[in-house]
Amino acid sequence: MTETRSTAPAASIPQTPDLSAQEKRATIRKVIWHLIPILAFAYFFNSLEKTNIGLAALQMNKALGLTTAAFGLASGLLFVGYAIFEVPSNLMQYKLGARKWLARIMISWGLVAAATGFVNGEAALYILRILLGIAEAGFYPGVILYFTLWIPRQYRGTMLSLFVLGGTLAGVIGSPLTGLLLTPKSYFGIESWRAMFVLEGLPAVIIGILCLFVLRDRPADAKWLTLREKNWLETSIDAENAMVVSKHSGLGIFRAMADIRVLVLSVIYFCLKFGQYALSFFLPLMVVAFQAQAGTKMDTFQVSLMVAIPTAVAVLPAIFWARHSDKTGERYWHATIPAIVGAVGICVSAAFNQPVLIMIALCVSTIGLTAQSAPFYQIPGYFLTGAAAATAFGLINSLGNLGGFVAPTVFGALKDATGSYTIPSYLMGGILILAALLTAFLPRMFKSLKPAQPGHNAIDE
Repeated sequence: MTETRSTAPAASIPQTPDLSAQEKRATIRKVIWHLIPILAFAYFFNSLEKTNIGLAALQMNKALGLTTAAFGLASGLLFVGYAIFEVPSNLMQYKLGARKWLARIMISWGLVAAATGFVNGEAALYILRILLGIAEAGFYPGVILYFTLWIPRQYRGTMLSLFVLGGTLAGVIGSPLTGLLLTPKSYFGIESWRAMFVLEGLPAVIIGILCLFVLRDRPADAKWLTLREKNWLETSIDAENAMVVSKHSGLGIFRAMADIRVLVLSVIYFCLKFGQYALSFFLPLMVVAFQAQAGTKMDTFQVSLMVAIPTAVAVLPAIFWARHSDKTGERYWHATIPAIVGAVGICVSAAFNQPVLIMIALCVSTIGLTAQSAPFYQIPGYFLTGAAAATAFGLINSLGNLGGFVAPTVFGALKDATGSYTIPSYLMGGILILAALLTAFLPRMFKSLKPAQPGHNAIDE
């Protein structure tokens, strides 16, 4: 794909082959089955390596002498390197191709994640968390960019939700797995939290190597597609890109970085990630705090099972919500409502003092935060293609994920200062409401971002 494609005049919009609904269904399913399993599996470990520090904290904090605030800072430092290298990483992928670049990302983050098991103090932990962010930078927006080369717009929400399912399952399966690995005090004299980081880091290296053999950069390179299927995918995507350029005149890399729409989307994503990561990093510690209220005592594995409940509940609603967004062609309210649900859930959890009611409220909040991502990330495609889209996806994810740095740092400091999770939870809810308001008013703020016309999904025909 070259930059010249993004400057095609409206008159040259390609005509897509006339495939039947059955052929379209077969093509989309082929793409899903060939791309999603390995990418979702990679995202499983990507999410696990971001958040397994939350369960490790139950042992690691004491071993390294970390305060709650220090742990929050260590959790969030990952996103410093993440933010700085996100845009360059996406541009490198655009230049070199997804197959090689995504593989490089996976291999490097797996090695750094495994090295976390060898830290011997607070400073070393801080350094490795920054390096982990640098290594991971570009993976999530890179996959989103990859999908824009493979899937027509009306199917991308569903495709993205299936990919994100890998990250969601990291909470459902990964948390108990981490808890199980942390159950023994040691493995052959090695502290269990150290062994856990190594055992959960190395699979990413293996998956990265496999990607070199499994992934293809674009439909034209796929031997498992027929010529008609390749032509339909390529020309459909080219036609969509040409329509975007004809409507929005095309943006270059630097104009995309300065575009006010991209910056507002980045602010929205910052607010959403603030809520998501505050909950991800501190949920294990919040569950431990339930014990005093309930008069019970749980071991690390039992805590991990409790942590898995909210994400397990959120899996099916998130997929349903993404498919509904694809079928209707509506993105704004499908991104706004989940943010409101997330805010209400976390605020209600702060108002209760019964562990069961708190857990129900946290489940509601997690449903909202999980369902929001797929429709939100379809919005930039309304006005961006090519290298500009690569830049925008990277910038939105980069600035947005600074919320992953700020959230645990602020959340931990407020917890230490107030002695409870109530004030931090209310703050988180307020920030999510801000995200919801900005998303809802996007079409009013920018006339160029009118809601897409409702479409149909050939998968369901």
